[in-house]
Amino acid sequence: MTAPTPVEVEPDLTADEVPAEVTVPEKPWTTIVWNDPVNLMSYVTYVFRTYFGYSEKKATRLMMEVHEEGRSAVSSGSREEMERDVQAMHEYGLWATLEKDE
Repeated sequence: MTAPTPVEVEPDLTADEVPAEVTVPEKPWTTIVWNDPVNLMSYVTYVFRTYFGYSEKKATRLMMEVHEEGRSAVSSGSREEMERDVQAMHEYGLWATLEKDE
């Protein structure tokens, strides 16, 4: 967890109006699925629908990103959640990694 960010106090604010502390939320992580020479496009779409619960349209769009651009960001959230998603993609036989969003 990151440390609270200091808040500059404006001179015309009273003590009651100044927040005690401001916390910056941790930047989310992203699961990236990479193109591979093994899995069929229909299978990748099936995995996205089955594991993530995506609609046929969204799963197909993500699969086409993988196919045409070589990669697609398929989910984002906490590091623990994305580690779980990457592991699941590996269990389905897909190539996946996680990245921290900048």
